[in-house]
Amino acid sequence: MFRRLITLAVAAAVFAVLVPTALAVHVRVRVEGKTTTIFGAAEPTLNSGPNALAALDAASFAGEFYYHVNPGPFVNQIGRYPGEGFSGWSYKVNGVSPPIAADQATIKAGDTVLWYWTTFTEQGGSPTLLLRRGRARNCYSVLSQNDQGQMTPAAGATLLVDGRRVATRSGRGCVGRHRGLVRATAHGAVRSNALS
Repeated sequence: MFRRLITLAVAAAVFAVLVPTALAVHVRVRVEGKTTTIFGAAEPTLNSGPNALAALDAASFAGEFYYHVNPGPFVNQIGRYPGEGFSGWSYKVNGVSPPIAADQATIKAGDTVLWYWTTFTEQGGSPTLLLRRGRARNCYSVLSQNDQGQMTPAAGATLLVDGRRVATRSGRGCVGRHRGLVRATAHGAVRSNALS
């Protein structure tokens, strides 16, 4: 009887170690706050659980920031800012805002999960910016994504690099030689990812 209990305990311990590893997915995660990037400007890859809420939890652990979930589950605070009125926290998986709770939004290896502060309107949340490298060296294109993931050139976007601001034309711009990361901003939109 004692041997069976020890064997069962060892099997349970092995199961507890192997199952979370088997269920983990490698996803890119970024959290854009109300006034600054909270985590992952360059969208680092993290080991996450199987849904968008688990990706936020992995980022919170890696970046040592606070978040709170109300029953539902509804993320009502990340960092210092709780949701209020028509402003609060939303998420996208691969550029699309799923119409389900984050704990129900399944993610798979290679996905990109973005959590961001937004002000909701009848059209949905704030557009999010996506920065891509252009064909020419040190040139970039900035795309604006709506909640359905539809992309258009981000008119009026500005590239930020090494303390400089570079205006874009039709969402495209070249920054010249630089050392730091390049980001994009536009009035009324969520900051972009960062690229070298």
